[in-house]
Amino acid sequence: MAEIDLQNVQKRFGDFTAVRESSFTIRDGEFFVLLGPSGCGKTTTLRMIAGLELPTEGKILLDGEDVTYKRASQRDIGFVFQLFALYPRMTVRENIAFPLKCQSVQRAETKRRDLLERSVSGLSGGDSQRVALGRALVRRAKACMMDEPLGALDAEFRHLMCVELHALHDRIRATTVYVTHDQTEAMAMADRIAVMNHGVVVQIGSPQDIYDRPSAMHVAGFIGSPPMNFLRFKSSLAQGQRSVQLNGAAIRVPTLRQAVAEGELALGVRPEHVTISDAGEIRGEVFGVEYMGTMQIVTVNTKHGQLKARIPSRQRVQVREAVGLNFDSERLVVFDAVSGSALKSRLFEESADG
Repeated sequence: MAEIDLQNVQKRFGDFTAVRESSFTIRDGEFFVLLGPSGCGKTTTLRMIAGLELPTEGKILLDGEDVTYKRASQRDIGFVFQLFALYPRMTVRENIAFPLKCQSVQRAETKRRDLLERSVSGLSGGDSQRVALGRALVRRAKACMMDEPLGALDAEFRHLMCVELHALHDRIRATTVYVTHDQTEAMAMADRIAVMNHGVVVQIGSPQDIYDRPSAMHVAGFIGSPPMNFLRFKSSLAQGQRSVQLNGAAIRVPTLRQAVAEGELALGVRPEHVTISDAGEIRGEVFGVEYMGTMQIVTVNTKHGQLKARIPSRQRVQVREAVGLNFDSERLVVFDAVSGSALKSRLFEESADG
C-alpha cells in the first residue's frame, strides 16, 4: 500500500492538452475515484499514474519515490481493465498465477474456488471480472489501477460487483485508483472522488461533500439523479447577504461570504430539497410527473427555468396544475452562471474535506 502524489501534472498530445496542471494526493489505503464524462482526462491521468503514459510536465510520487518517468514494469502496481485482458486458453488458476510466475494462488481474493480449474473462455462476464480482480490483487502491489472495470457488465452484475469490490477493498485496504463515468459507481464505492472536466480536476471530496457542496455548476449538474436544478436570475450580491430575489420573492440562502457585482447568477437546489405547497413563493406549472414507487419526480416550469422536485408518491399533483414551491434554505447554493463557480457561503464551511 502507498500514497500517490501528483504535482502539477500535465499531458499534451501535440496541440491538445488532455490533462492540465493536476495536483492532488491519493492517501495510503484509499479508494480514490476519477469521475467525469468521456474525454475529460480521467483515463489519461490513471495511465500516467500507472506508467502507461509519461507526463509532459510535472511529477508523480509513489510511496515517496519519484516514478515520473519510470515505465509500468518499474512500478509496483496492479491493473484491472474493462476488457479483462485474460488468457482464454488458460484456467482461472493459471490466469491468476501467470503474472507472478508461480503455481500458488492461495493469496487470491476469490470466493469462487470451484472456478479455479475452469477455462476462462467459458466464464460469464461477472466471473471473468472476478478473475481479473483476483489477478491484480493477489500481487499485493503498492497500488491498484482500475479503468472502467465494470463497464462491460449488465446492470445487475455491475451492482453485484460494486458491492463485492467495496467489501474486498475494506478487507485488504489496497490503495486503489478507479476510473468511471458512472456517478452511481463513484458514489457507492469511493472514499474520495475527483470530478474532472476538460482535463481539469474541478473538485475533490467525499461523495457526500461533493453531493451536498458542489464547487461548480459542472459538478452539481453531473452528480445526482436527477441532478441539481439551476434557477437563473440577474442580481448583485453583498457579503453577508442571507437571501436572493427571484421574481420579487425573497429566497433565504446560507449566509454569503463574498460579494459579486451585478451579473448572471444561478440558484442551485437539489430535487429532494424542493417541496410543493400552495403557500410557496416561487410559482410554476407542472409539466410532467414520473411515478417511482415510494416517490415521484415532478417537473415544474417556472419563470427562472425548469425545475424537478422529488416528493412523496402519496402527494397528488396533476399535469398543468399551478403550484407553489418552497426550498430548504440551508442547502441552497448560489453560482456565478458565467464562470460556473459556486459563491462562498456558510454551507461550504461545513465541509469535512476542505
